[in-house]
This record gives sequence, structure tokens and C-alpha cells, in this order.
Amino acid sequence: RRCMSAVLRQRLFFPSAPPRRRPASTPTRHNLPRASNSEISAMPSASEPSPAARAVDFLHLTQSLKTTPRTGWVNNGVAHPESIADHMYRMSLMAMVAAKEMPHLDPNKCVKLALIHDLAEAIVGDITPHDPVTKEEKAKLEADAMAKIRGMLGDALGGAEVEALWHEYEEGQTEEAKLLKDLDKLEMVMQAGEYERAQGKELEQ
Repeated sequence: RRCMSAVLRQRLFFPSAPPRRRPASTPTRHNLPRASNSEISAMPSASEPSPAARAVDFLHLTQSLKTTPRTGWVNNGVAHPESIADHMYRMSLMAMVAAKEMPHLDPNKCVKLALIHDLAEAIVGDITPHDPVTKEEKAKLEADAMAKIRGMLGDALGGAEVEALWHEYEEGQTEEAKLLKDLDKLEMVMQAGEYERAQGKELEQ
């Protein structure tokens, strides 16, 4: 019985596969077709990150937006100030709602602009007019940061679009960018009023 039990276990859990026969037409390593030089040069490099790896690196970078408090509130002594991401999130909701009342605007672009307008701060931080950095220096630092983010994403993941949207917001020439500039100020004023009521202090505007 023990022998029979062992045989059953062997057949149930470790069944032996029938021997494979290679078809006569199966190519061997001697007659496999060879790739041309142009095909080889078009192949992705083994060291080049995959789109998934690029996306993960980008998302890890944006984590700093969730943990970096807005500098203006810190300088004004606000307790538990909002993060950069907090500001961007409510601005995105404001853009979504406001664009519904303005049919000449592209609502999708408005939301994208809100999500991207402070993205460079994931690298350079929240620089305010009170910091010892000129307006020109700030613009250069942030533009360089966005170029780095574009390279991190690659064009396949929309890196070029992200960088272009950031520049569109900064230049403030399109109707969508003008709206977002106004919403940026409005969101700050709303937040200041909420802090004043909750913490009993008067904040600089």
C-alpha cells in the first residue's frame, strides 16, 4: 500500500510530461534570421528605463509636493500649514468648476494647468518673493526643473506636454492660463481667510 500511495502522489502532484519532439521546421541557432543594423540600432538600450520605471520615478518625485509646506504660511507662523499638493488639489477642483461656466475654455486643459502649475516645486521648493532669489533666477531654476521632469517622463509618457503646459501657465497668455492665474490668487485668499478664522490671526496678503 505504501508503494501504491507513493506512486499515486508521484502521478498526481508530479506528473511526468511526454517527451517533446522538435518539429522539422523549427529553426536552429544556425539558420535564425539576423536583424539588420538599422533594426538593432532601433532597439531600446538595456540601460534605458522602461515606461513603468519612468512613471514610478516621477510619482516618487511628486511625493515631496505632499510633504513640503507652503513657505508663505510658514513665514506667517501658521500652525500646520497646507502643503504644495494641498494647494494644487483645491485649485484643480476650482478649475474644474469654473471652466463649466466658461464654454469657450478647455476644461481638461484648465485642470491640467492646475495640476502642473507648481510641479517644478517638487525639485526647487516653494520660492516666495521674500526669499533671496531674483525673479529671473526663480524662473531659470523652475524652467530647468521642468526640463528635468520632461526627461524623466520621456515623450511617451507626456513629458513634452507637461513641460509645455507649465510654460503656458507661466507665460499667462492663453485664456485658460489667465483663468488659472486668477484661481491661484483666489485659492490663496480663501486659505488665508480659513487660517485667520481657525487660528485667530491676521495674515499678510
